[in-house]
Amino acid sequence: MSLDPRVRELLDQMDFSAVTPKAGADPVALRAARAAAVRNQGLAKRPGIKAENRVASGAQSRVPVRIYWPEGPGPYPLLVYAHGGGWVLGDLDGVDDTCRALAELAQCVVVSVDYRLAPEHRFPAAVEDVFHAFRWAVREAASMNADPRMTAVGGDSAGGNLAAVVALRARDEGGPIPGAQVLVYPITDYNFQTRSYQENGDGYFLTREGMEWFWDQYLARPEDGQHPWASPLKAASLAGLPPAFVLTAEYDPLRDEGESYAARLQAEGVEVTSIRVDGLIHGFFTNAAWALPQREESLQRAAKFLRRVWTQKTREDA
Repeated sequence: MSLDPRVRELLDQMDFSAVTPKAGADPVALRAARAAAVRNQGLAKRPGIKAENRVASGAQSRVPVRIYWPEGPGPYPLLVYAHGGGWVLGDLDGVDDTCRALAELAQCVVVSVDYRLAPEHRFPAAVEDVFHAFRWAVREAASMNADPRMTAVGGDSAGGNLAAVVALRARDEGGPIPGAQVLVYPITDYNFQTRSYQENGDGYFLTREGMEWFWDQYLARPEDGQHPWASPLKAASLAGLPPAFVLTAEYDPLRDEGESYAARLQAEGVEVTSIRVDGLIHGFFTNAAWALPQREESLQRAAKFLRRVWTQKTREDA
């Protein structure tokens, strides 16, 4: 379908120089601009959700996290969430409303991970942090009033990439394997030749030039992009991974790699719920200030998927 008219209006008003990186861009300045934009949104916090900052500490790692709880007695299922931002931008505040929404709608504890950013910390630093945070959260579930038997990992964009990689690593390194994965327009492949890059690589918020810049900041060398921890679509096998919810946007350069990942998962025996949201662009899932009704619908769909997977797990354990 055609671009949603509300999105067209947003794009017409958007200052791309402030939100879309280009060759030579300063990561620190872009982070400051993004953080200021989040502060200026002035969003009211969703009622009934408690939040607390902690540190996921281990023998060799200390990763800041923010934990969200819904109302009620618990114990709750557990979702570990990684924010987007091309591994370079983004922070806990940028996905605060999203994590509160998921805690409320899915009735789960959400652990949002403040992983190290590139280029100061290149691949695989972010992978290590989110993997550590997931293992820590499962280990410390009781202290968070969470049930370690009902878990999930999720994220948007670069965070979707990290969530997919955590599931791969958990499968290959003896677990614990998350019970589900929520991948929102995930980066899955170091490849700019897809049809969606050709169709949507310029003028739709996230650009091909911006993605090339993000990858350049993230990878220490181009060859690292072939590693399945950077490009999970390049993994030799996706069999044995947990059920996946994969959400893509029609006018997103990442659309095809996300849908290719969903197709491969399904072909290799993984339960997949794959949804393309027509008329929308990259970023809609976490940008509450855009006030797009499809965002709330997508949050509800993700939450419904998680509740269904966790309910099935409860029945199997009964």
